Amino acid sequence: MNIQAPRGTYDVLPDQSAKWQEVEQKINNLCRLYQYKEIRTPIFEHTELFQRGVGDTTDIVQKEMYTFQDRGERSLTLRPEGTASVVRSYVENKLFGMPDQPVKLFYTGPMFRYERPQAGRMRQFVQFGVEAIGSKDPAIDAEVISLAMEVYRAVGLKQLRLVINSLGDTESRVAHKKALVTHFEPSINEFCSDCQTRLEKNPLRILDCKVDRQHPLMATAPSLADYLNEESQAYFDEVQAYLSSMDIEFVVDPNLVRGLDYYNHTAFEIMSDAEGFGAITTLAGGGRYNGLVEDLGGPESPGIGFAMSIERLLLALEMEKVEIGQSNNLEVYVVATDETTKKKAFAVVRDLRLNGISADMDFAGRKVKAQMKSADRKGAAFVVVIGETELESGKVALKEMATGEQQEMAFEEIAASLLKKKSLEE
Repeated sequence: MNIQAPRGTYDVLPDQSAKWQEVEQKINNLCRLYQYKEIRTPIFEHTELFQRGVGDTTDIVQKEMYTFQDRGERSLTLRPEGTASVVRSYVENKLFGMPDQPVKLFYTGPMFRYERPQAGRMRQFVQFGVEAIGSKDPAIDAEVISLAMEVYRAVGLKQLRLVINSLGDTESRVAHKKALVTHFEPSINEFCSDCQTRLEKNPLRILDCKVDRQHPLMATAPSLADYLNEESQAYFDEVQAYLSSMDIEFVVDPNLVRGLDYYNHTAFEIMSDAEGFGAITTLAGGGRYNGLVEDLGGPESPGIGFAMSIERLLLALEMEKVEIGQSNNLEVYVVATDETTKKKAFAVVRDLRLNGISADMDFAGRKVKAQMKSADRKGAAFVVVIGETELESGKVALKEMATGEQQEMAFEEIAASLLKKKSLEE
């Protein structure tokens, strides 16, 4: 029986995992600099969380969630996104009571959505996200956007485009909603069934429809920018001013609509302009979600966040031909000439590892020549060969592979010598 990975999932093999590790390390380092602390939430949650938090009119809730009943007949769902889970945890664990607000959090982990698999968009995917909860300062909006941009710059991406918009406050959205209904209602039968349902529940989401994006009424739809009240416009102006103060270039797109119901005020997306990336160029998206904490049972706690797919980040790196995860950190390969010297080689390898030096040896019973080839394939910086002569003398030659230079030393001096070389290089 040939069992394969389920459709829409994949294995990250060793030759790819180094890229993932480098990306994750850079993310962790940036979050430390920005003072965002890691949070880890369950992979599955009560289905109601996503129905209330994400919105029951969204494609995620209506079409894409992996929902099941457990043995207690409770409805559970594999998390399709991270914000709802983080906000649930924020409320449940009373993080709103912490003295330092906003609470700045980040997460990295698998998410699940049932959709047609394509390059960079799978049914199980890994998402990195940030949430800053407990502040309505436009400066924190700019900081969150800055962090998102900095992640891409840190890994070497250059062909990026930041697009921002304001979705306004409740008053602005209500006025815009009425205008959208008036605009689309006479011809709503020309639109897909999803848009017909959205007309009354959430007409803003019609603008985000992938099926009817070419319909003439889309181009002439009322712009939310024309319905922003004075307070919403002032807030958006402040966000733009903070971005400009950091020399972050952006484009204001009045038609930018995020696909989740909880967004208001600031919304943004980061696009890849790399040639060959494909029709869907979005790398990351996010925005402000004032009111979500209250919807999930907490006190008034404004929030803003973003999420990015690691798979799409890696795809963008490929399109821009940026190489990462190429460094090989094998420092020493220890060669044993026969079974008699193998135990000594094994002890040397262990001693090197205990001293923080990456070391390896042969475990396939190969001859010396084959072991040397293996050391070369693995990119070992140094090689130590242990034969009967070395056992008798208690000394060994440490050979630098790049130059061919050899240095004789006692077994117990190998680790100290390598550590000294490392310190001089640093």
